[in-house]
Amino acid sequence: MTIQSSDAHATADGVDDGGTGAFAGRVFASALGCFETLSIYLGDRLGWYRALAADGPLTSSELAGRTGTHERYAREWLEQQAVSGILDVGDPSVEAAERRFSLPPAHAEVLTDAGSLDYLAPLARMIAGVATQLHPLLDAYRTGGGVAWDRYGDDAREAQGDINRPWFERRLGDALASVPSLHELLSRPGTRIADVGCGHGWSTIALARAYPEASIDGLDIDEPALRAAREHAAEAGLADRIAFHLVDGEELAEASAYDAAFVFEALHDMPRPVEVLAAIRAAVRDDGAVVVMDEAVAPHFAPDGDELERVMYGYSLFICLPDSLSTPGSVGTGTVMRQSTLERYAKDAGFAGIEALPIEDFAMFRFTRLLQA
Repeated sequence: MTIQSSDAHATADGVDDGGTGAFAGRVFASALGCFETLSIYLGDRLGWYRALAADGPLTSSELAGRTGTHERYAREWLEQQAVSGILDVGDPSVEAAERRFSLPPAHAEVLTDAGSLDYLAPLARMIAGVATQLHPLLDAYRTGGGVAWDRYGDDAREAQGDINRPWFERRLGDALASVPSLHELLSRPGTRIADVGCGHGWSTIALARAYPEASIDGLDIDEPALRAAREHAAEAGLADRIAFHLVDGEELAEASAYDAAFVFEALHDMPRPVEVLAAIRAAVRDDGAVVVMDEAVAPHFAPDGDELERVMYGYSLFICLPDSLSTPGSVGTGTVMRQSTLERYAKDAGFAGIEALPIEDFAMFRFTRLLQA
């Protein structure tokens, strides 16, 4: 296989190629990143990173023995991880079977610490889930159909829950408390809160911990996610104040049933967001609060978008838009839901408008309150 190094900027005769070589280098670097991401998936799912973090440095035989995996594959992976700068190796000159590899503490936090705000191993799981659906995605792109969320499997489902969990557990309570009017409403004894599109329930649990006088209903259409959510709530000792329901967002409880409703990173996935927001508006008291947390993308499309724009378009291409379009009649919002789109949805649902809440530095998200008419 012949490749061009990533710093190539000219043709073979030394004449500048007008950027062809530079772009070829970018594509090659992207391919490297793809391979390394999938190698992180292997290390995460096979328990190799956790074993190295707990017991390293390890040889390939020791790693395979601790994780019930094959030594030859473990050896190749260890060498690839060292070449990629993810693992350290003690003495690289010794025989392959004797080389000892370790996971630096800073890397261990990113790859194994599920409570860290820098925990990113779930991203590899998400991408692996996408990889299983590339042929159905091609078909959807040709026909206008979609690929439903449940087809991406446990890799994507667990990744979605795990990537946001640290932020909900460590930051959500303080974030909401920083908005006095919202905090006061949520702190009232007997407050009822709806968490629409709750997934694995980490946002629901965080709300229950932050507001011990409240009862919370978590609502979602994905039964496997709700099963996991119920287990998480029971483990947290909060099952007495949290109830999870398999229900579409358009089918909320009776009018004025809730004092507040939240939609955490889910509205852009919904095929009929206006109908969902209208149902939420009817279910929340007139003096209550409706808050949408979604991606903090730029106000307008521009071709020089930052990394946030790029990653959100990636999510949209491969997950959110195909999932939404798997439902007939979907509006097909996509991940990149700009504030103007959210405002239009809110007004069409009967709200007076929207206002951005002064919550900053909460991962890649923006909190927006929908104003009652």
